[in-house]
Amino acid sequence: MRPVGLLFGIAFGFLLALGGLNEYEVIHNMLLLEDFAPYLIMASAVVVAAPIVWLLERRRWSTPFAGAMRPGRSKPERHHITGSAIFGTGWAVAGTCPAPALAMTGSGAMLGVVVVGGMFAGLLARDYLEARTGQDLADLDLGMSISPKPGVGMADLDRA
Repeated sequence: MRPVGLLFGIAFGFLLALGGLNEYEVIHNMLLLEDFAPYLIMASAVVVAAPIVWLLERRRWSTPFAGAMRPGRSKPERHHITGSAIFGTGWAVAGTCPAPALAMTGSGAMLGVVVVGGMFAGLLARDYLEARTGQDLADLDLGMSISPKPGVGMADLDRA
């Protein structure tokens, strides 16, 4: 892990906590449409970041640590809807998503520890299944193909 990434992660977690997004009740009330402040926080992030990303991409900016910046674009497809439903269900059940769960854990909330444990258990289960089947789970065709042509996996797209 690079120290700069760690520092940005800590700062991001602090900002999430500052906005209250590491609290179950805040997310729960947001999903019940009783509190719109989290939506405004997310919208402000998009409003600030979108023009910056557009400008950096237009100038063919290269990031200092990861190289050329190439944001991906795709039309909405079935796998986007399926993935969104799975993510949204997890978000609604746990009252958090990955980044706020880490901020929860950092603030000492037990729910954060449980969610982070579940995330790592899911990653380990995926790794186990991939090792056992010899197939990258991202390449499985579950009726929601992500490859632009047959036989091309995400690893191949990353090299392109």
